[in-house]
Amino acid sequence: MTALQDGPMRALTLRLQDELFAIEAESVREILDLVPITEVPNASPFVGGLINVRGRVVPLADLRVMFGMDRPPPDQDTRIVVIEIDLDGERAIVGILADKVHDVTDIEAAALQDAPRVGMRWKPEFVRAVGKRNGGFIIVPNLTRIFETQTRRSASSPEERAA
Repeated sequence: MTALQDGPMRALTLRLQDELFAIEAESVREILDLVPITEVPNASPFVGGLINVRGRVVPLADLRVMFGMDRPPPDQDTRIVVIEIDLDGERAIVGILADKVHDVTDIEAAALQDAPRVGMRWKPEFVRAVGKRNGGFIIVPNLTRIFETQTRRSASSPEERAA
């Protein structure tokens, strides 16, 4: 399998709509209850707001946008997962909205496979791996690719974005 390392993946599991996702636990800095969000005018729906995390301005992303999911209003289970990722060789702190955060668990490498090129409802380049867990599927998103795609799109001119 080429999607992940050979050993088990220590992962934080979270729910987006009716899908279970796993994010590498080592990238997670903290999990927050919903905090006030400052909306950014003319920003992409993917990263449409900013939050204050211990005095630091952090962009807030909604992965449901990239995966073409509905975006219901937040409820008592909504959380913000603050992660640290590598973007173009630099460490970046970002928040991700989660409909519900479950737990930290080990996912065996043997349970994970590369995302299939066909039959997926999402862009395969946004999915690092798909695994089986408790009779269902678990999605490991490629956060670096998702954020790099959005960074390039935001840096392009309005004419290029419209194309």
